[in-house]
Amino acid sequence: MTTTLITGANKGLGLETARRLIEAGHTVYAGMRDTSKATDAAALGAHIVQLDVTDQASVDAAIASLPALDVLINNAGITGPQATVEEFGADELHSVLDTNVYSIVRVTQAALPLLSASDHPVIVNVASGLGFPRFVMDPDRVESSVLTLGYTTSKAAVIMLGIQYSKLLPGMRVNTIDPGYTATDLNGKSGPQTVTEGTDAVVAMATIAADGPTGTFSDRDGVIAY
Repeated sequence: MTTTLITGANKGLGLETARRLIEAGHTVYAGMRDTSKATDAAALGAHIVQLDVTDQASVDAAIASLPALDVLINNAGITGPQATVEEFGADELHSVLDTNVYSIVRVTQAALPLLSASDHPVIVNVASGLGFPRFVMDPDRVESSVLTLGYTTSKAAVIMLGIQYSKLLPGMRVNTIDPGYTATDLNGKSGPQTVTEGTDAVVAMATIAADGPTGTFSDRDGVIAY
């Protein structure tokens, strides 16, 4: 049985990822900051874990509660404050990076001993095309029209973290995905994709074989060339 931890799993993409992986036979631990919002994840059969990815003690306690770990999905994320360029300073950027980037390092570092004991360790980081320079610079893509300092910068960092982790952890499969523009609370449910479509890439990378790809960036249509 594959044991999987998903951060930010109480709603949206994280919740749908939990549903699909449970359906695929994984034992899923649904990490969430507020366990009072665990009703939907618990109904799916997920094990609920209190996990605030911005708090090291919470991260350590959550990882210590797991019996094993084969797949880590770093999904938790925020859009950050809606501020003008004049209002958006270092403190505002820090708040976004703390949840979207630093948390990946916190959780991954804490999970390394368990992942290293797995026969087939997998890490999937959820980024966005909004952090991929080639997409953002293409006027024909929707990513080019989104002008925001925090979220886009954080997701660019997530993509690079995935590349570096894949090189530093050659015994693990480490990949990064772009869910695409999906209808979630993060964007006021404005995206044209369903949450099922938005989880195609993360589920694909969470279920790869031991000799599967590593260091890639992909969406639901496949690997995206850097």
